[in-house]
Amino acid sequence: MVSSSDPVTMEIPPKSPDGSEKSPQSKELMTSNTASTLCISSRSESVWTSASRSKWDIYHKPVIVVSVGAAIFLFGMVITSLSCIQIKNKNVYKMCGPAFLSLGLMLLVCGLVWIPIIRKKQKQRQKSQFLQSLKSFFFNR
Repeated sequence: MVSSSDPVTMEIPPKSPDGSEKSPQSKELMTSNTASTLCISSRSESVWTSASRSKWDIYHKPVIVVSVGAAIFLFGMVITSLSCIQIKNKNVYKMCGPAFLSLGLMLLVCGLVWIPIIRKKQKQRQKSQFLQSLKSFFFNR
C-alpha cells in the first residue's frame, strides 16, 4: 500500500493529429493516484483492518429498522382504531391507517429478517479467518 501523498507520474506520449506516429518532443506527464484511490474506494474497512467490533456496531442498523417499523405499525393501529370512532374525518383515517400499518409491518419484517443474515455473515467471516490462519500455518513453514 502506498501511503505517500506524492502521486505516481507516468509519461504518455501524445499521438500526432493523424494518429500514425508519436512525437517524442511533446511528451506530457500524467498523474495517477491509483493506490490511494483503491484504498479509499474499498467497500469495507474490514479488508484493511481486522479490529473486532461490538454487538451494537454490528446490529445497530437492523435494530433501528425494527424500532421504527414497530413505531409506525403502532401508529397505524391507533389511526385505524380512530376510524371506528365517530369523528369528522373518518375517511382520512380509513385511508391512512392501513397505509401506516402496512409500512410499519414491512419495516418490522425487513429488520427481523436482516438480523439472521448478519449472523450468518459473521459466522462465515469467522470460518474464513480460521481457514486462512490454518492455511498460512501449514504453507508458511
